Amino acid sequence: MDLHRLGLVSSRVHHFMLVARLGSIRQAALSLNVAPSSISRTIKQLEEDVGMPLFERTKQRLRLTSAGELLSYHLQQSSSELNRAMTGLSDLRGLRRGSVTLAVIESVARGMVPEVLSSFWVRHPEVSVDVRVTSGQEAADMVAAGDADLAVAFDVRLPRRARRMAAVALPLGVLVPPGSPLTRHEGPLKVYDLAGERVILSDGSLTLANSVEQVFAGSFVELSRRTSTNSIALMVDLATRGLGTVMQTRLGVEAEIARGQLVFIPLSDARLASRRLTLIGRPKGETSEAAEALGNSLTRMIERF
Repeated sequence: MDLHRLGLVSSRVHHFMLVARLGSIRQAALSLNVAPSSISRTIKQLEEDVGMPLFERTKQRLRLTSAGELLSYHLQQSSSELNRAMTGLSDLRGLRRGSVTLAVIESVARGMVPEVLSSFWVRHPEVSVDVRVTSGQEAADMVAAGDADLAVAFDVRLPRRARRMAAVALPLGVLVPPGSPLTRHEGPLKVYDLAGERVILSDGSLTLANSVEQVFAGSFVELSRRTSTNSIALMVDLATRGLGTVMQTRLGVEAEIARGQLVFIPLSDARLASRRLTLIGRPKGETSEAAEALGNSLTRMIERF
């Protein structure tokens, strides 16, 4: 639940908590779509009013001072209490109205979210759902911080103030157009079968990059890297045009596969671990009836995998 959007948390507090979580004024400004100077002024004014520094810079990252940690702890406690209050109000009015904030990674936003919402809004047409597309761990941390009610992401650490509502392991594979020689390969596709392929890679901002690294660590297979990007949509578009081979799960590419634009071929390798897709929610007592209903819809979708 977005307490700031509801006017229950001031912009000053919201900016402070966001910088504390991201460790960067620039990243906080990008998240809020405002100028970094605006965030910097807010933090400076807060520090002047408090009378002591709240952040210290270490290796290009902002870290909370002892004063900052104390302030952050009590603000999180206050946010939890406000979330409980809003949950109670939501339960009082039932599901006739309400709002849910959902944080997801791009591949989830491309396929799963539209399908879930299309059926969810048939049953609960007056419940608004705000969707935030972000990185995997950031999505999980948004739930713990009270900036989101639910999150769906791959391979994330479960924050302390959050619960796992559903999870599924999805195999990693390659996405190629129907005419690719890889589609004619007999038997399970191994890592060494990708030698010489022009590969479209995800950059380090996506957890997908770690999975791909695991595939080739110590395999002696040399890849021809065509490009790297943090955009799943761009990776899929390039693969559809036959401009390279993409390595990821089927998630978010269901439409292209169904239309015959791409073929998904699972990779079979003893060193290759499946990717774990997890639905994360706030603790039971802090979850509104609307968020629980959407969480149940997302759980059913995840269990279908």
